[in-house]
Amino acid sequence: MAITQFKPDDARRCFPCWDEPACKATFKITLDVPSELVALSNMPIIEEKVVGDLKTVSYQESPIMSTYLVAIVVGLFDYVEHLTSDGVKVRVYCQVGKVNQGKFALDVAVRTLEFYKEYFAMPYSLPKLEMVAIPDFSFGSMENYGLVTYYETALLYDVQHSTAADKQRVVIVVAHELAHQWFGNLVTMEWWTHLWLNEGFATWVSYLAADCLFPQWRVWTQFHDDYTEGLGMDGLRVSHPIEVKINQASEIDEIIDSISYIKGASVIRMLQSYLGAACFQFAWSNANTKDLWAALEEGSGEPVNKLMNSWTKQKGYPVVSVKVEDKKLVFEQSRFLASGSHGDGQWIVPITLCCGSYDARKNFLLQTNPETLDMKELMSEESNLASAWVKLNVDQTGFYRVKYDEDLEARLRNAIENKYLSATDRFGILDDSFALCMARQKSFISFLALLNAYKEELEYTVLSTLIKISYKVDRITADAAPGSSVASFFIELFLHSAMKLGWEPKTGESHQDAMLRGEILTALAVFGHNLTLEEASRRFDAFLDDRNTPLLHPDIRKAVYVAVMRRVSTSNRFGYEDLLRVYRETNLRQEKARILSSLTSSPDPNITLEALNFLLSSEVRTQDAVLGLAVSREGRETAWSWLKNYWEHISKTWGSGYLITHFINSIVSPFASFEKAEEIQEFFASRTNSKIARTLKQSIERVHINAYWAQGFRIELQNHLARFSERNFVVLPQKMDAKIEMLEGYCIFVL
Repeated sequence: MAITQFKPDDARRCFPCWDEPACKATFKITLDVPSELVALSNMPIIEEKVVGDLKTVSYQESPIMSTYLVAIVVGLFDYVEHLTSDGVKVRVYCQVGKVNQGKFALDVAVRTLEFYKEYFAMPYSLPKLEMVAIPDFSFGSMENYGLVTYYETALLYDVQHSTAADKQRVVIVVAHELAHQWFGNLVTMEWWTHLWLNEGFATWVSYLAADCLFPQWRVWTQFHDDYTEGLGMDGLRVSHPIEVKINQASEIDEIIDSISYIKGASVIRMLQSYLGAACFQFAWSNANTKDLWAALEEGSGEPVNKLMNSWTKQKGYPVVSVKVEDKKLVFEQSRFLASGSHGDGQWIVPITLCCGSYDARKNFLLQTNPETLDMKELMSEESNLASAWVKLNVDQTGFYRVKYDEDLEARLRNAIENKYLSATDRFGILDDSFALCMARQKSFISFLALLNAYKEELEYTVLSTLIKISYKVDRITADAAPGSSVASFFIELFLHSAMKLGWEPKTGESHQDAMLRGEILTALAVFGHNLTLEEASRRFDAFLDDRNTPLLHPDIRKAVYVAVMRRVSTSNRFGYEDLLRVYRETNLRQEKARILSSLTSSPDPNITLEALNFLLSSEVRTQDAVLGLAVSREGRETAWSWLKNYWEHISKTWGSGYLITHFINSIVSPFASFEKAEEIQEFFASRTNSKIARTLKQSIERVHINAYWAQGFRIELQNHLARFSERNFVVLPQKMDAKIEMLEGYCIFVL
């Protein structure tokens, strides 16, 4: 198979051209290829001539377009096709034998083209759309005009073996790339400085399309997974503004990240929420940031240019602090930094808030420090003012964090326990609280007390975030107090939802429950819940006897594989060998991905090393090696030694693309000591290049943030135990390791 990938600046390597997005031209392409192969380009074929073993394929002349969107794909393919109501021929191409896996994406593509035709008030502009599934494609997916290329797992869906999460990924990625057929391809940015608008808009509108096609999935609640990633990266000192001045093409790779994509999408969503959907819909034809703000300002009468410049021209975002003083809410803003240090910056913040009820709502722009709001404006019953909950950033549509005073936080904790708040707002409180705790602006004890309010949580968005938090807390508390464990605390927190969901899919259950089941069971396996480990072993044994057993639904396979690996050791290798056998037997990419991401879950460093070495073998596609880099907590040191030992090979193999950054981020970022940060810096001092420079700085910054948090945790633990002693409590050393448990809302350290 041969595939071109010209974005951002590689068309010049194929043919002479002004290789810049504003320099558009028409293209008339002719290919000479082996006669038995399929040859595709942006436009339909007009003629094929076979001469011996070769054929000459000629294509229609394209409309005017940018060089980076020209594409050629040659290979042995099968396809499925369908027509839109306008007669546009849509095809999904894949390797021979996988054609059934392309049917879901085909249906999604046809429906998405229909949706965008209505949304953009303009039909799709080419006579055909072809989407190609490629086994090795590090770019993930690419919006070439009329010929969209995808990594296989982003396009193919197997009804029998793919998960609910796999299905959702296909929808989001297809919708993203097809949005570019209008915004990016038809209307193109003048220069790469405006890349954020191109990618941010496509990311935002892909969720809009997915929500229209599958409203029962409630995908906007899951947009917050991306939103959290954007907040996480932009909370670092080593961030960059959304809009970055690009001077030459070699700088472009540095800004293809979650700031351009996710923060870009988030500020667009924030603005759309503030201005209203109708005002936003017809402004898409402006691919220049300044022109877009001008169009929206004219349509809404709001100071859009001034407002949005504060979000696109400077890096970072604010934390809005709110407290109650004399029945008034007092608001202040400052730049949020994950390190907890002071940062400069001032934003015009679209504030949304509710007080005591979603009916008592207020929107305003926070522009000065401080600003006040009389609570009587929100509530007619003055007697309720002292107890009413107040939630800022309603539905998390704003790209900022919120810090509440102790009184308001207690009211929100009560609101969560009594189920007064939406799932999105429960997520927002959890995510902000953890970020503030990591930044040492909130105590770990108060954060654990807040977590106790989530014991009966059942919503995917909230629990998925809580699971990610639990893994991080587990790693860092173990570093802060070696021998300590938060496992029993989190097992207790997750058991309620795990018991509700069970192991088997239920008739009529929601898409989100199907996704949550696997994540919850994986968490219980990681934390060593014995009943989960036992049941996983039973189901895995049944699967080894019969690959089609109903006992191992695709949604729980990752959880079972992780559970199996948690019991693997040098003296008990059976589960590891069994998983390798399944890997070698399957031809389903999503199944291979599940196994690769599980193999490094063993607590035994020797097994972790063996699994990491397997990633470098010829049995694993280059693209897939990064899937196994998230090692167990116990395997972090082993992974770091492995990275150093094989750095020359890794750099040579993956160094030309963005995949090299995964090796650094996955293996370096989880550490939590200043000594380790120094060691990492020393190792890379003579090995840094432009491809990894920003990722390396960000990863080392994360290590420092973790180290400061671990240091703060140790001090807090000592002070907490000292307070117990002062109150004449006797601390009996029953055993040497420490556990953290909850009892009636109190945090108990059991030594």
